[in-house]
Amino acid sequence: MVFSSLHFLFIFLPLVMLLHTLLPKRLKNPVLLAASIYFYAWGEPVYVGLMLFSVAFNYLTGLQLSVRHRPSARRAALVSAVAVNLAVLGFFKYAGFIVDTLNGLLGLRLARRELPLPIGISFYTFQALSYVIDVYRGKARPQKRLVSFAVYITMFPQLVAGPIVKYTDIEAQLDDRGATLAQVGQGLERVILGLSKKVLLANNLGLLYETIQAAPARSVLTAWLGAAAYALQIYFDFSGYSDMAIGMGRMLGFTFLENFDYPYLSRSVTEFWRRWHISLSGWFRDYVYIPLGGNRVGAGRHMLNLLTVWLLTGLWHGASWNFVLWGLYYGLLLILEKYATGALLERLPAWAARACTLLLVTLGWVIFSNTDFSAMGRYLGSLFGIGSAGFADAAFLYHLKSNLVLLILSIACCGQGLRKWQVRLSATVPVVGLALNAALLLACVAFLVYGSYNPFLYFRF
Repeated sequence: MVFSSLHFLFIFLPLVMLLHTLLPKRLKNPVLLAASIYFYAWGEPVYVGLMLFSVAFNYLTGLQLSVRHRPSARRAALVSAVAVNLAVLGFFKYAGFIVDTLNGLLGLRLARRELPLPIGISFYTFQALSYVIDVYRGKARPQKRLVSFAVYITMFPQLVAGPIVKYTDIEAQLDDRGATLAQVGQGLERVILGLSKKVLLANNLGLLYETIQAAPARSVLTAWLGAAAYALQIYFDFSGYSDMAIGMGRMLGFTFLENFDYPYLSRSVTEFWRRWHISLSGWFRDYVYIPLGGNRVGAGRHMLNLLTVWLLTGLWHGASWNFVLWGLYYGLLLILEKYATGALLERLPAWAARACTLLLVTLGWVIFSNTDFSAMGRYLGSLFGIGSAGFADAAFLYHLKSNLVLLILSIACCGQGLRKWQVRLSATVPVVGLALNAALLLACVAFLVYGSYNPFLYFRF
């Protein structure tokens, strides 16, 4: 089940919110747990048991990590938890990739068993790991209530696509929460905002990119238009889903941290990754980068730390060599910024620094979106006139004219102006704000009813 489906929006979500609001506090978590399991089982019934195994195993590990146990026993429990969680993730997500790589490098003929990737396994595994590591470090207390812990791992707003919620951020809210009418209204407005990003912008941008990508030849301008469309699509697709998760969390009485902060306004790649998928960047910072020594080491070790983190970040996104290349691409860019180009970027005018950063990020999305290296090479070549159909062609003019309003609106929504205007309007003239939200919701429903293109990019991660 996806958020941008009519069944979810008009049956599942209203029913869950009604039950959660009306039932006494002692029944809120059981109802939310049951709803979350149903939500997951709708699309992945075969893997519900795997998710519940993760819940039970990490719950018991948390109890084992109590400070009352011997240090050696606690270390053994932590090592076991990390190994088991990564082994499960690795088996389902990377086994085929490893077999293909070994067959290609060594000329072997190992059998490759096709296993469907459990939806959301990367997200709920990282949440479980953050819990056991924080309990081991003494930053969180072991959760004694199994149902409460199960709600943390399985909660449907952030189960299949994040944001990655740290246990310490919602520990108190798991057993004692409430939402005022105003908070429910704010949450609903955030849900509509996210749905609009996904359905009205991301879906249509995705159609534009797929059309351009499928063309046998592209002019330089057409290739750049397609790359820009994908950059906008993945932003509105994922930030829209995060908006909906944050809004539904607020309606349920949870406060999830922001996951995006207008990343395309960044003046450097370093700043971009402080604004894009903040929960993932924070996870790798806290549980990989800092334990490796962070930047409190010599230059050589610091470069190795950055490359290690970004290699793992690339692999987290998918079992394919293009994701490895994408991760190393960002690792090298960040090393260059730290040790060579950072001072130059700071001296540039804001518009020039933003333009340079956008150029580098857009090139990165071309690597990210093409799992086939030959297709990636052709697309990158066409961006710079290699194997392209000239500098401009009729296809570019057609795509530009057909999607001009969509592109202008999408670019405008990458900044803070429209969002600030919407918030101010809702606060000062509530009737107009309500009418605007109702119009956006109706437009989304119309697109969902009459359109058939409704993918979600981050489901595959």
